[in-house]
Amino acid sequence: MTTQEKLNGSVMGTYGRFPVVLEQGSNNICTDENGKSYIDFGSGIGTSSLGYCNDAWVEAVCKQAKSLQHTSNLYYTKVQADFAEAICKQTGYSKLFFCNSGAEANECAIKLARKYSFDKYGKGRHTIITLVNSFHGRTMCTLSATGQDVFHNYFFPFVEGFRYAEANNIDDLKSKIDDTVCAVMMEYVQGEGGVNALDKSFVDAVYEICAEKDILVMADEVQTGVGRTGTFLAGEQFGHKADVTTLAKGIAGGLPMGACLANEKCAGVLDKGSHGSTFGGNPVCCAAGLAVLSTVTSEGFLEEVQKKAAYIREKLNTMEGIRSVSGLGLMIGIELENKTALDVVNAALEQGLLLLTAKTKVRLLPPLNITYDEIDKGLAILAEVLK
Repeated sequence: MTTQEKLNGSVMGTYGRFPVVLEQGSNNICTDENGKSYIDFGSGIGTSSLGYCNDAWVEAVCKQAKSLQHTSNLYYTKVQADFAEAICKQTGYSKLFFCNSGAEANECAIKLARKYSFDKYGKGRHTIITLVNSFHGRTMCTLSATGQDVFHNYFFPFVEGFRYAEANNIDDLKSKIDDTVCAVMMEYVQGEGGVNALDKSFVDAVYEICAEKDILVMADEVQTGVGRTGTFLAGEQFGHKADVTTLAKGIAGGLPMGACLANEKCAGVLDKGSHGSTFGGNPVCCAAGLAVLSTVTSEGFLEEVQKKAAYIREKLNTMEGIRSVSGLGLMIGIELENKTALDVVNAALEQGLLLLTAKTKVRLLPPLNITYDEIDKGLAILAEVLK
């Protein structure tokens, strides 16, 4: 029995998997069970932010695993304290909550927003506005928050209290706001929705409108955060800092980790017993996160991310078969002229290049430390496939 047959026989069929069994990886190259190598332009959907088995990351993870692999949050651990302090210092947020995924981080943000409003204004001010085409997770609550009709099926009844405004439409946003609204949640770049960045004028309007009415602004930076766009938080490039920001994916370089960051006015909202997580802030994940944070914030690293992003975009804009390029930093969407995204991804896979899709676009989320040589080799494969 093959690995694929064994897995398909034992695991629920919730994923459209490609017919490849990956066995090992080093830096930004992985190898399948037959020894074939692949350049990775997807980094585990933006999660393996430093590629495969980065030396500093491996050393940190192994050292912590040999010391203390887990303890409940009834106790303190130094590594969790160090990681929490480092993230707050880097981002300027007051406090955070550790969890295990982006969906959990967004769930935490939703609970925080509703409790903030309940504590201050009482019951009934609970509506959260998200954007059409957004994606916030696959729990019942975050599916309900997701502004895509395709996800609002099968699992009825969905969680109430969400309203969807058109991205970059200020008038539509204003029309959705009433006395029941407690927060607006948005992605600065809608990743699963097609790698589309918001207009700065729209983002400015969101913050202005929300400030007037004491409505929280919550930034879902699950995919855009931790250096993906060339700054530690994408919000830095829009000139704003949300009341609440959520992180996950690349935060721990491939281990399950999420975080919900809160500013000073929101830091004390979730008090003892109002939220929790068995595995949140796991010591091994925190050690991995510290290794990622140390690398991403080292001198010149994010500037290199910006340079590599510009380099890739320049090359893409000269290729046949590409209509447009979207996104921000190393979060790149490619609109095609006469091929489907899935066909391109499958053809590239055959040639040793791992790509992603986002709706009708090909999506690139390469490791932040990918080399120019790897970029050139990967783009050469993509160019050949597009021809």
